[in-house]
Amino acid sequence: MSDETLLGAEPDTTTPASPQNPDATGAPAGDPNANPNGGQPGDGDKKPEDDGTTVPETYDFKMPEGLELDTEAATEFSALAKEFKLSAENAQKVADIGAKMVQKAATAQAEQFKATQAEWAKEVTTDKEIGGDKLQENLGMARKAIETFGGKELREFLNATGFGNNPLLVKSFVRIGKAISEDGFVRGGTTTTTDPAANFYPSMTKKG
Repeated sequence: MSDETLLGAEPDTTTPASPQNPDATGAPAGDPNANPNGGQPGDGDKKPEDDGTTVPETYDFKMPEGLELDTEAATEFSALAKEFKLSAENAQKVADIGAKMVQKAATAQAEQFKATQAEWAKEVTTDKEIGGDKLQENLGMARKAIETFGGKELREFLNATGFGNNPLLVKSFVRIGKAISEDGFVRGGTTTTTDPAANFYPSMTKKG
């Protein structure tokens, strides 16, 4: 027998005996544990099955629902995963941890901004200039300004971003609303007043 057979043997199988001197009869010494197939070369050349440690050519990361894959970050991480010889399974585990961290940070940020909006609203309601007993009246003024100069799109923006509670913006729109509610204001080069007749029939309401 040759050494090649011994090196190519499969794990946990019987091992052929090493070459020995023949016995007195001239026959080779027998080994009760010898391979019955004669230990032909190549018997143990089978490739081991993939045990999940194989480094893939490319990684296909899966993101949890509601989180979009950042392709640039995925490319950078793929190169790093390949450098450290991570299997697809292990690389995905690391990606899962990263995704959870991103989700946690986003949730914390959203909760923090929600708390900020609540603080803004409280500040507006207690403001000495526009809050207290005058709050609803002043909010009416502010909404009039928003409807006049921004309309639905501006309202939706203020609601979607939460800036509709920002004290600085609320005060600004209150002042604008009061300004356009006075006897007259200029918009688009035309002077208007709070008198409907004067707006529709200016020639009939001219003084002297």
